[in-house]
Amino acid sequence: MALQLDARPPATPASGNTRQWRAGRLSRIDAKYSPYLYIAPFFLVFAVFGAWPLAYTFWVSLHDWDLLGTDHPFVGAENYTRLLADGDFWHSVVNTLGIFVISTVPQLLLALWLANLLNRQLRFRTGWRMAVLVPNVTSTAAVAIVFGVLFGREFGMVNWLLDMVGIDAIGWKSNRFASWVAISTMVDWRWTGYNALIFLAAMQAIPRDLYEAAAIDGANRARQFWSVTVPLLKPTIIFCVIISTIGGLQLFTEPRMFHSGTNPIRGGTLRESQTMTMYMFENAFAPYYNFGYGSAVAWLLFALIAIVAAINVLIIRRLGTGGRAESGKRKGGSR
Repeated sequence: MALQLDARPPATPASGNTRQWRAGRLSRIDAKYSPYLYIAPFFLVFAVFGAWPLAYTFWVSLHDWDLLGTDHPFVGAENYTRLLADGDFWHSVVNTLGIFVISTVPQLLLALWLANLLNRQLRFRTGWRMAVLVPNVTSTAAVAIVFGVLFGREFGMVNWLLDMVGIDAIGWKSNRFASWVAISTMVDWRWTGYNALIFLAAMQAIPRDLYEAAAIDGANRARQFWSVTVPLLKPTIIFCVIISTIGGLQLFTEPRMFHSGTNPIRGGTLRESQTMTMYMFENAFAPYYNFGYGSAVAWLLFALIAIVAAINVLIIRRLGTGGRAESGKRKGGSR
């Protein structure tokens, strides 16, 4: 009796191959698309709370938008045209840039110096590192009130100290440049420790072998700092410069609370320290309620931040390139 051979493959291996093929396909899909799902929540939140308000603000800036009215006629670029011819607006721009320069440059230099100290082998260094962050967690309103008292004309401690060395009392709230210095001091006291901790975290990632090699070559601590630490911190410095630029040009609470008398949103009776954000608030809300004009101020502030940040990054990169070129010349000459 002849045996009949079944040419079909067994059922179990076929089903196993199918499962493996499906698992492999799902794995490839997961590897290809899952990263987009992981980062999607950020972009969704940014679209709702960042991109949409930004676009809506630009739309509002093209209208005569009275918050107390119901009719919002389209005026195109009229708000921007008026703004560019507004003397008070340019006054606020100069105030913003002046306070920004006076506060940011010393702040980052002090933060670098402080981070370099904290990076050494100190006793109770954890406590010191925590202590530099105390000003940052203090209430901004409390800081502004305290510094407002310190810089008082008649009974302020700063003028008292100046009087002891023979310097006449300074009107810190009535003099334009003096108010810049007072507000910048307040900002530096609050944010220097924050930037120092960022620099410190980056310094701890620098290999110690580089410092040992520099010490063998005869470099002292100062030389090691400028030739090893600072060049390797350039990405972190750029990050801090950008963050400081954004925060410095959006300054509002410190000058607002420093002039806590009548009509503080003007930054003094003669707008001595009124920043762009304060001018935007003055026009968008009380007392003018012109939301379209205030939105135009906000968009020009956005443009100013982008321009100043780009200039700062280019300057830092150029300085870093120049430093590397000079170092290469020295090495070539030594050979």
